[in-house]
Amino acid sequence: MRTAKDLLEEAGKYSGILTEIRRELHQIPEFGLDLPKTQARILQSIEGLGEITLGKNLNSIGLLIRGAKPGPTVLLRADMDALSVREETGLEFASTNGFMHACGHDLHMTAGIGAAHLLATHRDELSGNVLIWFQPGEEGHHGADVMIEEGFLELSGERPIAAYGLHVFTSLPLGAITTKPGPMMASAGDMHVTFHGSGGHGSMPWLSKDPISPMIEAIAALQNMLNKRFDQFDPVILNVGWIRAGDDATTNVIADSASFGATVRTFSEKNTKLLHELAPKLIHSIAEGFGLTAEVSFGRATKVLMNDPQAVERVRKVATELVGQGYMDMPHPIAGGEDFASIVDEVPGAFVFVGACPPHIDHATAPTNHSAKAMFDDSVLPLCASLLAALAYEHLG
Repeated sequence: MRTAKDLLEEAGKYSGILTEIRRELHQIPEFGLDLPKTQARILQSIEGLGEITLGKNLNSIGLLIRGAKPGPTVLLRADMDALSVREETGLEFASTNGFMHACGHDLHMTAGIGAAHLLATHRDELSGNVLIWFQPGEEGHHGADVMIEEGFLELSGERPIAAYGLHVFTSLPLGAITTKPGPMMASAGDMHVTFHGSGGHGSMPWLSKDPISPMIEAIAALQNMLNKRFDQFDPVILNVGWIRAGDDATTNVIADSASFGATVRTFSEKNTKLLHELAPKLIHSIAEGFGLTAEVSFGRATKVLMNDPQAVERVRKVATELVGQGYMDMPHPIAGGEDFASIVDEVPGAFVFVGACPPHIDHATAPTNHSAKAMFDDSVLPLCASLLAALAYEHLG
């Protein structure tokens, strides 16, 4: 059976090609679900490797590589979309169109392309199929859910038995690999709140219903509620990101309304439901106490990313073979959200983090993912490609 080390050595021979592909993708970042240039570039690199299916409502790609022998299907996922960030890295291949692959999705796509070539080259050794998703809309646009709704899990004729994805980080040493069983990343959503009062003159607040004071009280009360009503070993994060009220050109006018928006992160479905129950009750009671009304709404959230323990064991085995002590068990989940969670909600699998910080930068102080200055090292591409391919081999080889 072909080993992970064999695949890494083979991928290393194509390091230059992988770097070229990654840098081309880096220069054409696109946002959300509509990624025509990105889709076209990927199709160019996977032509002839297998059966290709394109999305209907988004520029997704499903590549099905059928093995020579019958067997189950394994899913590999690579996300495609960029962020609305103006790049400030100064790299010679930096984006100039106002978007940026500041989260490393250009590396993820390239790793998926590399894994596809490794697997297609050795399809005669596979007892089953590999389905590779190139998925738009990970950054808050629920692209995974759209692909699921469009039937991309069934492209081989049956659902996959396992699913794997990876994510590069600047905050990990170059080539380090880590994951954990159970909850790995949070459910990420948002909450919008508006207090409706009645405006008036700032010199006579008793003749109006000022919405700003109850809004401030509600923001403070929400933090107290998190401490008192939720298990602190199953954390909930609620952070207010913006506040709007009044007109900054004048101070003697009481506004009719005031509003704020917050990001909400939970690590269990139980706490998601509890927060959606308790937060509106608290906000409405504060508004009522001031003689106002309030509106509370929650945006669509990603699911909690739950890694399957058996899939994590396969990752640990493969990663240890690839990087030895460079593999480490992840001690606790992170509060970032990731719509790979929707995939592992349907198919048992595991998400994996890979360090991609350039060696001349200290990963402990490097600009983080989503920063306009974030930089990722191309040399990690053969490792990422072989990691994905080897995980498929673990099931089908």
